[in-house]
This record gives sequence, C-alpha cells and structure tokens, in this order.
Amino acid sequence: MIRIGHGFDAHRLVAGRKLILGGIEIPHEMGLLGHSDADVLTHVIMDALLGALALGSIGQHFPDTEAHYKDVSSLILLKHVVSLITNEGYHIENIDSVITAQEPRLNPFIPAMQESLASILEIAPNQLSIKATTTERMGFEGRKEGISAHAVVLIKQQ
Repeated sequence: MIRIGHGFDAHRLVAGRKLILGGIEIPHEMGLLGHSDADVLTHVIMDALLGALALGSIGQHFPDTEAHYKDVSSLILLKHVVSLITNEGYHIENIDSVITAQEPRLNPFIPAMQESLASILEIAPNQLSIKATTTERMGFEGRKEGISAHAVVLIKQQ
C-alpha cells in the first residue's frame, strides 16, 4: 500500500534570527520567525509525512505553547516524525519539495540540505528533491517578507 502526503508552510523573515533551511544555516541578514528554529523546509516535509498517514499536523505534535520546543532544531522533530512513520509500518519512497524565496539565492545550498535531511529521513539524497524558486518579486516572498515551501511525499508499506 502506498500513501501520499502534501505539506505547506510559510514563515516571516525577521532580523536577529539565523536562517535555517533543510537543517543547515544559510548566510543571510535575516532569519525565519517561529517557536522552533522555523526551518520551513523541514516543517513541510514533516507535515507531508504526517498527512500521508492522517496523523495530524506538526502543530498538534509539537505545539508552540510548550517551552521545550522553543528554538529546538527541526531536525530533532523530524527524527520523531520519521519514527512515527516507521512505527506505522511505512518507509519513505521519495519526497519532492520547493522553497519559495526572493533571496537569498538557495541553489548553492541544496546539496547540503539534501545530505542533512536524507540522513534523518533514512533515505538516499537522490530520493529527496529540493528546488528553489522566486515569485518574480510578487507576493510576500517577492517583497522579501517571508519564505514558503511545499512538499509532496510518497510512502510505502513495508
């Protein structure tokens, strides 16, 4: 049996925060605002995985009302989500994702993001597609107010 899940997330860019995407720090003068490290890419992958098995959302599993999730690395949360998928008897076949940001330019960092996430996801980097795009200066991403991401996952029963 196969299952498909989709995830979407967006976070506001603010001064005074590190920009973390796919578990790595991206050099930039602004970072994403959130209760955790606000890693929008990792968040959409988690939401897509949870959605594939109708296990709720990351907000249900890791509420921003709990102090121990404050500034936590999203990779720690992802590891927990992967264990939920495994405990349900599934494994990840592939993930396709896209990050939308006017800046910074993300393409040079994609291989490092793939390596970082693939190791936690227990898949090969070539099972994880990460693309980056802009909105040609339209919308909140184009105005450099925030960054969004989408992900689609395919999981298969073991």
